[in-house]
Amino acid sequence: MSVTTTYTVTGMTCQHCVQAVTSELAELPGVREVRVDLPAGAVSVTSDAPLSVDAVRAAVDEAGYELVGGGV
Repeated sequence: MSVTTTYTVTGMTCQHCVQAVTSELAELPGVREVRVDLPAGAVSVTSDAPLSVDAVRAAVDEAGYELVGGGV
């Protein structure tokens, strides 16, 4: 069974931003798919099991952006 969680990420303005965030999140263990809605600043991550918010925050930080709150 997979889990999809949506996060809010600030600072993304272009396709390069989308690629950077997608690449970092895709490296987390268990991640199957990452979808970014650039205008909304929403990032949906589908994984094998729930991800730690700290792990997601670290990946988003590594890409150069900021995770706002937790996931939904």
